[in-house]
Amino acid sequence: MPKRPTFASYLDTPNLPPKIRLLCEIVANTHTLSVEERLAETGVRVTQEDVEEVLKLSYAFPGPAVKFFRWAGHHLNDYHSPYAWNLVVDLLGKNCFFDAMWDAIKSMRKERLLSLATFASVFSSYVVANRVQEAFMTFEVMSEYGCPRDIVALNSLLSAICRDGKTSDAVDFLRIAKDKIKPDPDTYAILLEGWENEGNVACARQVFSEMVIEIGWDPSNVPAYDSFLNTLLKGPDGIREAVKFFETLKDRRCYPGVKFFSLALDECVKNSDSRGAEALWQAMVGIIGFQPDTIMCNLMISLHCREGNPDLAKRMLDDMVYNGAFPNSQTYDILFKSLIKNRKLKEASTLFTEMVKNECVPEHANCNMAVRTFLDLGDPYFAIKVWKCMLENYHSGLEDTGNLLVVGLGNLNRVPEAVKYAEDMIVRGIKLEFSTLSKLKQNLIQARKEYLYDELFRKWKAQ
Repeated sequence: MPKRPTFASYLDTPNLPPKIRLLCEIVANTHTLSVEERLAETGVRVTQEDVEEVLKLSYAFPGPAVKFFRWAGHHLNDYHSPYAWNLVVDLLGKNCFFDAMWDAIKSMRKERLLSLATFASVFSSYVVANRVQEAFMTFEVMSEYGCPRDIVALNSLLSAICRDGKTSDAVDFLRIAKDKIKPDPDTYAILLEGWENEGNVACARQVFSEMVIEIGWDPSNVPAYDSFLNTLLKGPDGIREAVKFFETLKDRRCYPGVKFFSLALDECVKNSDSRGAEALWQAMVGIIGFQPDTIMCNLMISLHCREGNPDLAKRMLDDMVYNGAFPNSQTYDILFKSLIKNRKLKEASTLFTEMVKNECVPEHANCNMAVRTFLDLGDPYFAIKVWKCMLENYHSGLEDTGNLLVVGLGNLNRVPEAVKYAEDMIVRGIKLEFSTLSKLKQNLIQARKEYLYDELFRKWKAQ
């Protein structure tokens, strides 16, 4: 038995006009035999658009919905829109009322309202109900209903089958149908997308080979190349195989879409393959002229940072706006972390100022690492700047960094500032460790300012 689909409900639709909500409530809560009577009692007049809206939200109640459709026909002089008729066909099909569905189709034929959209709905309904053979039979008879069995109709059938994870059935049917209907690039793009969704590398290779034989290399067939390479990425030697085929495509001036570049770059980052990533990037941005998005730029920046090339990463950050992408918090944070780890403090300071100006905040752990590093290398000014940023943006987990700052300032003979930030921690309710207080006491004794310790200790005990 096919699984019953989940349908849209008026209950889940915000801001419905009162009239539409009333009609949907009647359809949803009234027995089929009483629907027309209840509707008549309302005195409501409906338009074609009203009928369409109610039908879209009444799939879960096919019997009452059809009664509503008939009742509304009296108000519209039986002049329903083609879209409303198609909705009736679709809701009957999706509820597996196939005899009633065909009755509606016959009525549409009399009114000359049938279109490919009608049959696309029928294909989908049969496929979802695991009745693929009936979908094939529908395709065979659609010309009797005034709809041509052309490549557009065939692609619509294949698409419905592949969307439901039955790509093998679609491939088998195409092998029969192509004796009468010549496949086009969309045909193979549909099949390859199906194998991509199912992750079947072997079958994708076979379809790709057939495509090249049947229609050759076509630079405009981007969806097919994109799906094929995406499928290769899922294989055991994914990125290597995909890049190899990508080079083959490039030699023929055929290229995949942005989805492949995004997935492939992600794989290169996971495998620390900067060489492969650079080759893809140059093809994407330099040759094809794609505008990379922020996610892609972040992947490249991440890879450069992981490879220990923060200068290249910074250059890419600077180029982002020219490529139509804009840095976000993650962009800055990746590079900030790398600069701190590589102890490029001047560059890190400049970047930190820029990111804060752009309302981006480093991750908590990176702030902690920055405070530690700046203190270790004798730059208390910037350590304090990062600490202030943390106080403004984080409301928990501040104890470790705060204690680190106080101890570090004391070690750098910045005792008054150490006392100041220790007192501030106490006022803010951030736990000041006893070990931090003890070290601060030693600093104050050395500076002959023991009296400051007594006051600080009193506040600490009160905390």
